[in-house]
Amino acid sequence: MKRILLATAATALLLTPLACDFGTTGNQILAKKVMVGTLFSTPDVDVSASALAGMDGGTLPDGGIREGDRLTIPGQTAAFVFFGSRESEQGTPEPIGNATVRIEAVNGSQFNLTGSGVGTYSHTSEFGDDAGVKYNSGATYRFVAVHEGASHVGTVEQAPSLERIETLHPAGGFVRHSANQSLTLQRPAVTGGAERTLGFVTVFPVGQNGEKGQPTYTNVPKEPLDFLQIVLSQGEWKAATMTIPGTAFPQAKSNYLVVFQTVKTGGPESDNLFVGSALLVGTADVGMVRTQ
Repeated sequence: MKRILLATAATALLLTPLACDFGTTGNQILAKKVMVGTLFSTPDVDVSASALAGMDGGTLPDGGIREGDRLTIPGQTAAFVFFGSRESEQGTPEPIGNATVRIEAVNGSQFNLTGSGVGTYSHTSEFGDDAGVKYNSGATYRFVAVHEGASHVGTVEQAPSLERIETLHPAGGFVRHSANQSLTLQRPAVTGGAERTLGFVTVFPVGQNGEKGQPTYTNVPKEPLDFLQIVLSQGEWKAATMTIPGTAFPQAKSNYLVVFQTVKTGGPESDNLFVGSALLVGTADVGMVRTQ
């Protein structure tokens, strides 16, 4: 972590556009407060109850679901923030547990995050909930941490659109796949000189009633501060092809949700937030895998 923080500041100097506000950037390089924040959404997923039970009678040839056989796995908006203070240039940030943290859509709604007391703040809501931020492609989202009367603000602009992974949408409505066999996802080509977004993959086992279990695989960084590495190196998450290991599908005759998250990164807006702060916003394509 010591090397990450130092390298992040150095990288920020090299990547600073010529037209930027050098005063603000200089303050951000020296700022003591650091934030890691994510706002990820998944859509509602309609699946066949028959397919979940191991029978194919519920799905239509075009991948639709027969009337009366529909089971909806609710979509969610999940937010997470780590907020801390760099006590020295080479030290690991110390968590700040008494901040007030919220996420807001510019010209839209907002919600507060609940603190755990160790510098982490979170909020999860189903799409059916009336309260909270609703994900919108192209929107700008602000992460705000208020501490000792000062607001520390980071921004992600132009939230990405859903990236459809054709492998996850076969004609039968779900992917027939062998247990303990890897699965390769091919991302759509980017056009017009656009930069490819980050891609995160998570696999969840799903019970016959649509309940999700703990992930069997994810390439999402596991610790809040690991997200700071994304500022330095994004190659792993920008690959055109991603392979899910066979260990993600350990049981035969079982169901798994594959969630492919398309993610845009952002950074500090206020000059009192460290330039290496990592903020991510994204939405997901979801597919069902049935193992043999």
